[in-house]
Amino acid sequence: MKLNLKIPLCFFDLETTGINVSQDRILEIAVIKVMPNGELIKKSNVINPTIPILPESTAIHGISNEDVKDKPTFKEVAKEYAKFFEGADLAGFNILKFDVPVLVEEFLRADVEFDYSRKKLIDAQKIFHMMEKRNLSAAFKFYCDKDMTDAHSAEADTQATMEVLFAQIERYENQEVTDGLGKKVGEVQNNMDVLHKLTASNLIDLAGRIIRNEKDEAVFNFGKHKGKAVLQVLKDEPSFYDWMLKGDFPLDTKRRLTEIKLSLLTKK
Repeated sequence: MKLNLKIPLCFFDLETTGINVSQDRILEIAVIKVMPNGELIKKSNVINPTIPILPESTAIHGISNEDVKDKPTFKEVAKEYAKFFEGADLAGFNILKFDVPVLVEEFLRADVEFDYSRKKLIDAQKIFHMMEKRNLSAAFKFYCDKDMTDAHSAEADTQATMEVLFAQIERYENQEVTDGLGKKVGEVQNNMDVLHKLTASNLIDLAGRIIRNEKDEAVFNFGKHKGKAVLQVLKDEPSFYDWMLKGDFPLDTKRRLTEIKLSLLTKK
């Protein structure tokens, strides 16, 4: 199929040092420019981010500090990419929340003009989520081939959810489950311990503000301390605990945080 284009459309993706838009940096950029006549022009670079790449980030994208030490910085290639993007719209997967903001930050650091407000932004993830619904009615139709006639009635929703879970186990039993990067995280079994581990075992508080990492450590899952061990943050910045207790967080989150703090005190 040929896209109906009046101007070029640049599909692009970034690999980065992390997921903090304002602090993390680009490690790799790849662009495919689709021309109105159907021609494809590709451009890509591995980038020296000028900041250390943490091991947990390397585990995701496979790019190490050694890989980037002799590569150009984004500032060195910024004008090339600004020129490549010039006169084109932008497309990608989840670019609205992440890739475009990170790219804009990098252009600003390099002091290179990049006016995204004049470009059309097409996010394939948004279309995916809009067209392939992920609500209970959609799951009931997909797994049970039934239409919900009384959606949002508690009794009907409960019945539908039960039937969906039965159908999921029947369909997926003993199948491997992978994350978005293809890493195995478990398998579906007709075993509630296994299903709990798949769906909720990393949660410490129900709001997901505090979770367990791969080392089974309690880490914050939001804000400036995202990914950092809770015990270490409370030790280094005791006022953060008071800020959270006074803040607009669920009582359950505050209770779990207090339990972690008490465990710190008992270790002294």
